[in-house]
Amino acid sequence: MQIHLEKVQRFLKNSSLLPKIIIIYGPTACGKTTLSIELAKYLDTEIVSADSRQIYRHMDIGTGKVTKKEMQWIKHYMLDIRNPDEEYSVGAYQKEVFEIIRDIQNRGKIPILCGGTGLYLDSIAFHFDIPPREPDWEYRNSLELLRQEKWNQYLWDMLASLDSKYAQTIHPNSHHAVIRGLEVWKETGKSKSELKQKKDPLFDVLFLTPYDGDREKLYKRINARIEEMFALGLIDEVKNILEKGYSPDCKWLGTIGYKEVIEYLNGKYTLEECKSKIQQGNRNYAKRQLTWFRKYEE
Repeated sequence: MQIHLEKVQRFLKNSSLLPKIIIIYGPTACGKTTLSIELAKYLDTEIVSADSRQIYRHMDIGTGKVTKKEMQWIKHYMLDIRNPDEEYSVGAYQKEVFEIIRDIQNRGKIPILCGGTGLYLDSIAFHFDIPPREPDWEYRNSLELLRQEKWNQYLWDMLASLDSKYAQTIHPNSHHAVIRGLEVWKETGKSKSELKQKKDPLFDVLFLTPYDGDREKLYKRINARIEEMFALGLIDEVKNILEKGYSPDCKWLGTIGYKEVIEYLNGKYTLEECKSKIQQGNRNYAKRQLTWFRKYEE
């Protein structure tokens, strides 16, 4: 913590024409939440989540969402703002968060963004202009039928053969994102990431991460975290979501942790196999995050 405080102190002393924000990034389970709360207390400020799954209600344990007790008295934004079957885009996130940041800054505070969704963080830090595109439902539906026949990995392989760089940022089970990537490629012949237009920066950004580069330690933390999720009631959380009427096929129930538990409930896996697959999925996700975040270190 001390090394982060020293970086913050130097950052605050440096004069800048742009308003300051702090971004806490890093792979899953590396300790971002703890660091963000400690810094928010130190700076007497507020935290904006940058996690694409934590915006969804009812999805708490499986996403590692900060609890009320962990928050202490710190105000958090961009949690529980959508239902699990609702669509949400990077462009919508950017628009909402810009407004939140302005409000926090108008009250004389330095906003802290905390999360592991690289697209969300990039949209704020680098001020990407994300042009809206009308959905091609006919093409989407054809891809969904193909997915149901050949499953998620097949679609991901399709995307990777066309747009390997962008595909590496998406888990194969995030099939809606994969389908959207294929749709954008079909429409434009370009990667979805290429369509982002970088504009003049709006903020002076300090990037901080609690990840210390020890990948073996990170993987142990990931494994332990998944065990803790099951102890906290992940299976009951998934059951409750399904009992509320949400389809197992809805977008966010197809992501790591939820998909595997649903398959366990359907008898596809034993409990230990389910845990192992979630642990492996999170380790793979952490690898992709580390690749994405290299530019922050630069």
